[in-house]
Amino acid sequence: MTVRRSRDVPELVEQARAGDHRAVARLITLVENGDELLPEIAAVLAPHTGHAQVIGLTGSPGVGKSTTTNELVRELRKQGHRVGVLAVDPSSPFTGGAILGDRVRMQDHATDPGVYIRSMSSRGHLGGLGAATPQAVRVLEGAGCDVVLVETVGVGQAEVEVASLADTTLVLLAPGMGDAIQAVKAGILEIADVFVVNKADRDGADNTYRDIQGMIALGERGPGEWRPQVVRAVATRAEGVGDIAAAIDKHRAWLVEHGELRRRREKRAAAEVEAITLGTLRARMASFRDGTTLRELATAVAAGELSPYAAADQLLASLETEK
Repeated sequence: MTVRRSRDVPELVEQARAGDHRAVARLITLVENGDELLPEIAAVLAPHTGHAQVIGLTGSPGVGKSTTTNELVRELRKQGHRVGVLAVDPSSPFTGGAILGDRVRMQDHATDPGVYIRSMSSRGHLGGLGAATPQAVRVLEGAGCDVVLVETVGVGQAEVEVASLADTTLVLLAPGMGDAIQAVKAGILEIADVFVVNKADRDGADNTYRDIQGMIALGERGPGEWRPQVVRAVATRAEGVGDIAAAIDKHRAWLVEHGELRRRREKRAAAEVEAITLGTLRARMASFRDGTTLRELATAVAAGELSPYAAADQLLASLETEK
């Protein structure tokens, strides 16, 4: 089915909700490409969203994010959940494409109709996610997934954007990789709801576990605030995966009990609306680059005849007039 008209969208969404993986793939492709039908797609999906549990997984390259994700999918399927996975891969600076390595590692679930796995290129977007990831999560929610796992690129300390998208954020660590030192740095410690010390059969795992526990103890939190859980695992042997799932469940129960789940989702929705608004403004701004308004304002600023703030006010006024 080629989606070219608005009237095709409800049919495509219905097919996705019925479990048609090809329909889900088409919807996410339209999202990634910023298709003109995106507002219509979002409108049709909206009544079916907001119910899935979104779990983010982040950590440095090599800590075992994909293997852990693979085993978590297996555990969630045992519990009867329909699962969606968005694995964000680093993109080529030349073609913008991704190697799709995460999908290669998750072939165990390729024939399971209750699992949808999609590798997405980051397309140069910083923060560990792709710009289209939030809307892709909505597609998977709308398609009936009970749980959506979002695995980030694995770029290091700056990879904290996933926390704004997920209900529960897992930070994976591994002994011998300096992660105990990284965890004390601003950002990583603050975003983790659950720490997973993976490859716990290696030398130094106990030290990593104690270091993380010690760093958590140093953190300031008020009465009733969530204390991040620390779990040991060996994902390659599926050891500790049940403990990870239990820690996620414990965090979700805390979120619901304290009203934090609603607050996080409202904050996520606000960020989505803001991003869409800024994207629309950027698109409208692009039309000024080829016109005279921006060029004249730039000339005045460069000549010292106008401040950049005053020029920005005039440009915004021009955007308002353009409506």
